[in-house]
Amino acid sequence: MDGLIVKGIGGFYYVKAAGGEVYQCRARGAFKKDGVTPTVGDAVDFEPLDEEEGVVNSIKPRKNIFIRPPIANIDCFVVIVAAARPAPNLGVLDKFLVSAERADTEVAICINKVDIGKPETIREIVDIYSGIYRVQQISCATGQGIEGLPGLFKGKRCALAGPSGAGKSTLLNLLHGGLGLETGSVSGKTERGRHTTRHVELFEMGFGGMMFDTPGFTSFEMNDMEAAELAGCYPEMAACLGQCRFDDCRHVKEPGCAVLEAVAGKRIAASRYASYLRQLEEISGARR
Repeated sequence: MDGLIVKGIGGFYYVKAAGGEVYQCRARGAFKKDGVTPTVGDAVDFEPLDEEEGVVNSIKPRKNIFIRPPIANIDCFVVIVAAARPAPNLGVLDKFLVSAERADTEVAICINKVDIGKPETIREIVDIYSGIYRVQQISCATGQGIEGLPGLFKGKRCALAGPSGAGKSTLLNLLHGGLGLETGSVSGKTERGRHTTRHVELFEMGFGGMMFDTPGFTSFEMNDMEAAELAGCYPEMAACLGQCRFDDCRHVKEPGCAVLEAVAGKRIAASRYASYLRQLEEISGARR
């Protein structure tokens, strides 16, 4: 029987069948032997054992997969960045965006808390990213901009990502209207949010899309990426590839580098290029 894994807790996989029934399933022992782990978002073949329990037999081919947190088959990666409390960190934002590009998903950026953010801070984020990605300004507290999101996410499986305290669970509650997910406050001392999501779950939304709620999309490590891949994960840099003097150009200090020329000409934002250099060093450090 065909099904979709919508939740995973403690070795159990909750599989939703075509008729809407949800079965608590274990995975066949062969998965562990083959080093394969069923993941929320996977389309699977499963066998019901009774009206409530079943066993996952096989996983259908995946569009993409993330390891931390474990989710699969994302259509759109929605990065939530707060305009204030916590203050936006563009380096962290760029890591999310690189991960989304590498997984070949659509990307949308939601700037939350625009009701309390400084206008110049919001404008900086919009100026840097609006020419590359779809950017939506919202406030989960006042409802500003929320009405435009269902049309953006309709018919897609979307994963919300962003630093703790940016408003991921709050936004999911607003979009669904009945989840009642636990949300956390932001520490006044550190301006860091507190994690509130403890397991991965995929929710069906009333507007015709699906949303992942995850505990782990708060940061990313770059140690599973090759240095040569990185520039291609920046769309504005990818447009320059093939135009450098040297085929193996790393876009750091090589003469005749089209990326460096674009940075000098302000066609690539200085903050984006700084993120690229930091990530390149992180990848190189992991290899060493």
